[in-house]
Amino acid sequence: MDQARILVVDDERDYNETIVKRLRRRGFEAETALSGPEALELLSAKSFDVALLDIMMPGMDGIEVLRELKKRTPEVEVILLTGHASVESGVLGMSIGANSYLLKPVDFDELLAAIGQAYERKRLSGSGS
Repeated sequence: MDQARILVVDDERDYNETIVKRLRRRGFEAETALSGPEALELLSAKSFDVALLDIMMPGMDGIEVLRELKKRTPEVEVILLTGHASVESGVLGMSIGANSYLLKPVDFDELLAAIGQAYERKRLSGSGS
């Protein structure tokens, strides 16, 4: 079974690198972006199946990135992550097109399950690789 190509977007470098390392150990092709603009640049240059977006980032937050990402690459499934529990931001993100919404620190098995579900959704929609 092929693995999802994942973009991890979070301004917390250590957190971001840890998630990417753990995903790569599981066989995923994972890359990191430390800001919204960097994420959008990577999405223009490379193909991803799933994006993990931190909501609370300086400058362009995860909701803004989600809006722009869905305009440019609507086929990419998005999982929102935040350390700040906010039902409103989760509901807003889901209404814009996020696949799911998880609270940080996220349980890694829960994250893997959400990635699997998002990737399957993309494959069933016919926009998978």
